[in-house]
Amino acid sequence: MTFTLEPDYRHLPELQEWIVKLRAYLDEELIPFEREQAITAETRVDRATLRQVWRRSRELGFYGINLPPELGGHGLAHHDLCVLKEEAAARGSALFPNVLGDMGGPLRVGVALNAATPEQLERYFLPVVRGERACCFSLTEPGAGSDIRRMTTTARRDGDGYRLTGRKVFSSAAPFADFAIVVARHRDEGETYSAFIVDFDAAGCTALDGETPMSGQHIEGDVLLEDCFVPATNVLGPLGKGLQVGVGRINMNRLLHCPTMIGLARRALQLSLDYARYRTVFGGPMIELQAIQHHLAQMSTDLHAARAMVLGTAAQADRGEPVVVEANMCKLFTAEAAFRVADLAVQIHGKTGVTQGHEVEQIFRALRMFRIVTGTTEIHKNAIAKGLAAGAAR
Repeated sequence: MTFTLEPDYRHLPELQEWIVKLRAYLDEELIPFEREQAITAETRVDRATLRQVWRRSRELGFYGINLPPELGGHGLAHHDLCVLKEEAAARGSALFPNVLGDMGGPLRVGVALNAATPEQLERYFLPVVRGERACCFSLTEPGAGSDIRRMTTTARRDGDGYRLTGRKVFSSAAPFADFAIVVARHRDEGETYSAFIVDFDAAGCTALDGETPMSGQHIEGDVLLEDCFVPATNVLGPLGKGLQVGVGRINMNRLLHCPTMIGLARRALQLSLDYARYRTVFGGPMIELQAIQHHLAQMSTDLHAARAMVLGTAAQADRGEPVVVEANMCKLFTAEAAFRVADLAVQIHGKTGVTQGHEVEQIFRALRMFRIVTGTTEIHKNAIAKGLAAGAAR
């Protein structure tokens, strides 16, 4: 009986080729570059450096790989995208979110591409796909997190456009984005919301440094809107359907966050295995201790279960089946399981694992965040229960 932390996809030759190519890029190019430039997960990386990664990833076919060929992608299925996202996160690269376009790129745009007009595609989104521009999605507000109907950012009609006023927080990729997709409430039209494309160089729009999350990564910012004029041509999707644009993106993002967590947890497990093999305690390798073996067994089991759950749901999405409830289940289970893995990794490393700057310590902090971001554990349970109740009522 054999078990490896690197799943074997040789039964899917095309996917296996992408995996080999991705590992080669990360191990032979990107990680050596990061070491040469002293880039860690907590480095404030400048836009010029990120653009290099975007464009090189684009050259190799990774950037926007999930998009259809007519948009410059390879039409990769959700299942295969999840596999590559796990691989990217598991190699130990600090800049891995930029390779497939998670951070300001095509994956950050998400389903908003389906709502864009031909003009919006040409002016905003295709440059993002090419790695020339970056975007962020701005939905969350200081007093309106998961309770998005408490949103206070407003849109007021003004001639051939709208005036937006409000403040958005926790906008991932805002520090290096060119524009934001902002959801705002129509001030004079009751409880209706629209999505707007807002240029960061527009008068009345200011991108600010946001709070630094516990992961230490400088990837979030605030968007301040002070009577900012947005032309009507920049309304994304049908007017008054902004929540559908926003929530539709969030549902799929909840699923697509999961392989990143799995990859980070897999990295923590690999580091723990390596450490337990060479660390000598009580006259022998640490890995010979049953307590350590039990930790490693539990970590492996959690990863195996999470991966199976996520890939099964991704395959369901590829068949065109609804996955709203299942995506919430995946995010709930994977966030909790990945954090358990990270916690045990710290335990195995002992004092080394709680030393600031150690990779395991940084992974622990990053994975703790995923129990909050894109929906808390409690919010996912609410969504799952709501789905069950709706099914029972039919």
